[in-house]
Amino acid sequence: MITADLQQLAEQAGRDLEGAHPSDILRWAAQTFGTDLVLASSMGDEVLVHLAAAAVPGIDVIFLDTGYHFAETLGTRDYYADFTNIQLRTILPLRTVAEQDAEHGEKLHDRDPNLCCALRKVEPLERGLEPYTAWITGMRREDAPTRTDITVVGWDAKRGKVKLNPLAAWTQDDVDAYVEEHHVVLNPLRQAGYASIGCAPCTRAVAPGEDPRAGRWSGTSKIECGLHT
Repeated sequence: MITADLQQLAEQAGRDLEGAHPSDILRWAAQTFGTDLVLASSMGDEVLVHLAAAAVPGIDVIFLDTGYHFAETLGTRDYYADFTNIQLRTILPLRTVAEQDAEHGEKLHDRDPNLCCALRKVEPLERGLEPYTAWITGMRREDAPTRTDITVVGWDAKRGKVKLNPLAAWTQDDVDAYVEEHHVVLNPLRQAGYASIGCAPCTRAVAPGEDPRAGRWSGTSKIECGLHT
C-alpha cells in the first residue's frame, strides 16, 4: 500500500474507532496489517502488553534495552516474554553504556538528556520499527499536556507508518479497573510510587497527587524522550 493510502486509512480509522475498546482496536490492527504490526513497550505499559497478548496472540513486541533500566523493569519484560503469548524482540543501542561514556563522558543523561535519549532510545526504535508498517504505543491523553490530542489510530509522518494508541482515551481509573479485573502483573516499581517508569537515572517516584510524569527528568524542562515527538 502506498504512503498516501496508508495515511488516509489511518486517519479514517482514527475517526471510526474512536470510542472502541482497546481490544477491538488491536484486533482491527491485526486484521489490517498482519505481521507488519508491532507493539513498542517500555514494560511500564503492562496493561497494553496484557491486552495485546490476549487480543493478538503471538504479536511482535519490541523492548528498547537502554542499559539504564531498573532491574524490576527487566524482570517485568522477562515475565511477559516467558508467560504471555507475545514474540519479544529486545533492541540494543549501537553502543554499550561504557562505549558511550568513553565517547561522550560519563553520565551523559545528566548533562545532555536529549542526546542520551536520542542515542539509547530514538535510534534503536527506528531500527526496531523498520520492518513494520504499523506500530502500537501505550500513550494516553491524560499522560501529559503534549498528548491530549492523540488519536486511537493516526499517521506517524516522521516515520511514514501508521501509529496506534489503543489506550488513548483511557483514564487511570480505566487502567486500574482493568488491572484488578484481569489480575495484570505490574512492574513492582508501581508499589514504590513510580507512576511513569523510564530509565533509572532519570526517573523517581512521585508523591500522592503529583503529576504522574513528574518523576521523569525531574528538575529539568524535558518532558518527552523523543520517541513520540
